[in-house]
Amino acid sequence: MEIILIRHGRPEVGLKGIAHANEIPQIIESYNQSSIIDLPPEESIQQSISCNVAICSNLPRSLKSAEALGFKNIHVSDSIYREIDLPHFKRGSIALPLTAWIVLFRVMSILGFSPNGESISMAKKRARLAASNLIQKAHEFERIVLVGHGFINYFIAKELISRKWIGPSKPGNKYWECAVYRYNE
Repeated sequence: MEIILIRHGRPEVGLKGIAHANEIPQIIESYNQSSIIDLPPEESIQQSISCNVAICSNLPRSLKSAEALGFKNIHVSDSIYREIDLPHFKRGSIALPLTAWIVLFRVMSILGFSPNGESISMAKKRARLAASNLIQKAHEFERIVLVGHGFINYFIAKELISRKWIGPSKPGNKYWECAVYRYNE
């Protein structure tokens, strides 16, 4: 059995520039609704081509990436495979570079901050359930691919490894990067 984790392609909406705290919710929404602007490299296509099933989050960048990999039918599209929702404020006039906001909110999520998003502990629970679902699908279909997202793929990979699957400890955080996990009987 194999589970392949692939990060989606480059989103249409870039996370650059300066933003006020009260603009963050709209930026997150725009990013979550964006499609992709690039095509997968040959390595990602080759890794996924022999998969019997494609599984995606319900975000457009995941679904469009699966289509770009050549999947006509998505077996499962579910919010359980979404990227970890970035906690954030809905108000405020402080302006910072978007990268600074993202780092700040990710650090705060590690410390348990979750308003309008998820804490890391919440995301780890979701990753455990996602890994269980993927393992069940791998039992059923032998070789599957999850076209997912950087942070959630990382936590799913850690969960797979803890359940005797063999693969890299970090599935990759670059667009289209993929990692193969094999069950170790």
